[in-house]
Amino acid sequence: MKAPGFWKWLPALLVGCTVSLSFAKLPAPPPVDPAKAAEAKQKAAESAKKGAEALARAQDRVVERYKKEKGMPVAAVADKPVASAKPAAPATPAKKK
Repeated sequence: MKAPGFWKWLPALLVGCTVSLSFAKLPAPPPVDPAKAAEAKQKAAESAKKGAEALARAQDRVVERYKKEKGMPVAAVADKPVASAKPAAPATPAKKK
């Protein structure tokens, strides 16, 4: 059975249109107000801090439950403050003379 000429060129046409659209340039993003950027950064930092505290509480609950199930003594950690997660300072190699 012979297909009409249009159906032979349709897949190539669709691929060509898709490729040409994928290389289209996007407009430049609008300029960001420094005050709004600082406020958003502060909100993100507060949100990350709250998330870290919630994660620490959840991990403490899991550890307590695990210790109870295994029959280990459980220490009270609810009053202990959560340590902030700061990255360790990178090690500097010793200078060779």
